[in-house]
Formats: sequence, structure tokens, C-alpha cells
Amino acid sequence: MCGRYTMLADELEILDEFGIERDIQDFHKSYNVAPGQNVLAIIHDGKEKRAGYLRWGLVPSWARDEKIGYKMINARSESAHEKPSFKNLLSRKRCLIVADSFYEWKKNEDGTKQPKRIHVANRKLFAFAGLWDKWRHDEGDLFTCTILTRDANDFMQDIHHREPIILPKEHENTWIAPERMEPIEAHEFLLNVQMDPLSAYNVSSYVNAAKNNDEACIRALAD
Repeated sequence: MCGRYTMLADELEILDEFGIERDIQDFHKSYNVAPGQNVLAIIHDGKEKRAGYLRWGLVPSWARDEKIGYKMINARSESAHEKPSFKNLLSRKRCLIVADSFYEWKKNEDGTKQPKRIHVANRKLFAFAGLWDKWRHDEGDLFTCTILTRDANDFMQDIHHREPIILPKEHENTWIAPERMEPIEAHEFLLNVQMDPLSAYNVSSYVNAAKNNDEACIRALAD
């Protein structure tokens, strides 16, 4: 799964990397992005790519209660095309979720967990494959998202059995293209994604608390 990550790039870096023409409203960085927070995402509105904030934790348009979002921070790519919550979103509401690393907790033999910060080895910035939706309620519209995951690759298996899908640069525009994509087509697209190599290092348990959001979160532990 993916439950925490970082987004520390400058706004201009993001605009340049993803080919965004408009400034990002309310832009901010984070050492410790957590579920329930507003996260930087990119969609294509049919005319241009746009970057803005979605709340992390998908609330489907048909949901009765927005609290469902806390259970839907991730979506399994292997079965998303079969699930009512995600099937239609795969067709028309695909997004990129911008990050520069993510955290995962490796379970030790004694039952404790060691947090690790994980990078794409050859890229400073990257994007998770995501889905988004709009939920209408009395106070206005709520825009939310989820990160797609899959079985861990050889590198990640040593840390966790699941991994977020990080799109190769050449596949980002295809993923958010405004044209309709059949759910099974999106499913096959995700199955065939070959992720770039990853690297990781240990960080302290300081990152465990979502309220902690400073440089100490990413500081490498001494060997």
C-alpha cells in the first residue's frame, strides 16, 4: 500500500516537469503527506493539463458519507476494473498524484517496523497513477483521490508486499488523456507498466506521526 509520501519540489519544477501552464493555487510542500490531507494532483480537462489539490481518500460520487474516504486511500489495480467504486473512474477520471518519494514500513523479525524513504533512482519528481471523483454535499463539492497499487516488485518485496504504481515519464500523458478508456483497457495498461528502479534508506520513527512535517522526517538514520 501507500500511506505516506513527500512532495518537496518547487512549484516551477513541477510546472516544467509536467508541462503545466497555469500557476498552482495554494501551492505548498510537505515532508509527510498523509491520508485526509489535500494532495497535489494533475488532470486533463479536455483542453489542457491542470494542477490542483484533491483530498486523499476517495469518496465516490454515490457515497452517503464522506468518511468512506479514510478506507479508500489506495485502490488495487488488479481488481479496480471490476469494482463499482473504481470501474467508471478508470474510464474518465484518471489523475497523476505528484511526489518525490514515499514511505513504507518494513516489519522486522522482532515485530517492530522500520520506516524507509523510497525514491525513484533516476528521477527527482514522479507521479503515482491515481483516480479522482467529485462528491456533492450540502456545503459544496468535495474532490477526492486514491492511489493505485499492485503486488510489489523484486526490490519492494523486501519491504512490503504492495507498492504504489509510479508511472514512467512516457506514460504520464497517456494515463490522463481526456479520451475515454475502457476499464479493461486501463487495467491492461497498468499491468504492463514497467516502473523505474527504486532506492531506499532508513529514517526515524519520527515520521510515524502525521503531525510531524519537517526535515527530520527525511533525515537518514546513521548506520
